[in-house]
Amino acid sequence: MAHASKPDTTKPTGRSVSAKPLAIKVGRQALPDTLEGRYQLVCDRMSKAATKAGRKGSDVILVAVTKFADAEQIRGLLNLGHRDFGENRAQTLLQHAAIVEEAMARLRMMPSMRRAADTGSSLFAPSVDLKQATPGANGVRWHMIGHLQRNKAKKVAEIVRLVHSVDSLRLAEELQSIALDNDTMIEILLQVNCSGEGQKFGCPLPAAIPLAEQIGTMLNLRLRGLMTMAPLTANPEEARPSFARCRELFEEMKTIRFTDAPFNILSMGMSGDFEVAI
Repeated sequence: MAHASKPDTTKPTGRSVSAKPLAIKVGRQALPDTLEGRYQLVCDRMSKAATKAGRKGSDVILVAVTKFADAEQIRGLLNLGHRDFGENRAQTLLQHAAIVEEAMARLRMMPSMRRAADTGSSLFAPSVDLKQATPGANGVRWHMIGHLQRNKAKKVAEIVRLVHSVDSLRLAEELQSIALDNDTMIEILLQVNCSGEGQKFGCPLPAAIPLAEQIGTMLNLRLRGLMTMAPLTANPEEARPSFARCRELFEEMKTIRFTDAPFNILSMGMSGDFEVAI
């Protein structure tokens, strides 16, 4: 099982709450002055949380949400070897993807500046022979973690490696139509509202399996797992019940074969609660 993590100032393990490893704090802990120091601190905390949970650090993927990041910060993370980035707005995703493409082109011209990239993670190994070359073609994996409007889905689908926020049949049908027209596969997560908060996106817990079964009939979609967003509170432990409910549903759904893709991604956790999520 894997977590897509996103500390905030972005969003650590999951989809879209407020993780940005590019902010001033992760939870209540003051961060070092440098981007490199902050990035290393988040990675160290993730590794320690994984060890405490009896897991391997390599089981957890950090998604750096660039919502409030500037171009220099994004280029800085690329220079540090980071390759998983997330966005919760389509327009910002397109803008930041352009910045990354330009930066990666420069890095390819200067091999001495490159660092090892995590481009071979088994977590995201294609479950089928994906025909599209655009997502991940430059070694970067974009994650759509926010609510996706159907009229923005086409542009987003051209860029992202994984859509974390599919929460309705209509959105799934739109993505299926886009993938069918382009003769591609789109990999997705089902967003579930495990906290029961009315203001949050996500399908209700009882609707998750029926919706997943309908998605399973869509030949150009690959359902890879679940995403949830816990309540935003000052005490990270208050997020644990939501994470636990998502994990329980995840384990139940793993026994059902919705598509031919591995069902092995659990996306949850943000800057303030990613250690609890892990």
